[in-house]
Amino acid sequence: MKLFAALRKIREFERSQLPFLKSIIDFDIVIELGYAEEQHQPLTLKQVFLLNLSSRTTVRRRLAKLIEQGIVRRRKNANDQRSSLLTISSSHLKTFGVYGGTLTSICASISK
Repeated sequence: MKLFAALRKIREFERSQLPFLKSIIDFDIVIELGYAEEQHQPLTLKQVFLLNLSSRTTVRRRLAKLIEQGIVRRRKNANDQRSSLLTISSSHLKTFGVYGGTLTSICASISK
């Protein structure tokens, strides 16, 4: 498969399966939350701000939208009741698993 054919296929998947990711900031937030969750270190809102993905206002607004849509879950921190931990919902984790598999297969077909 040629490079731009592969990129086109990736974008088609993103449009059909990940329509809730409206911007690069949304994508960055989800990736950082998912990565932290994989490391068994879910992030708090303050930690997300410290990543400097964008301005605090933009991150707060985009994160609120992701929570409202059910992509990101907010739960109380068992160790510190004053803060909340942010994680990706289980149904969307499955979708991102499929996305990862799709990327892997497309990348493998490019290198042939």
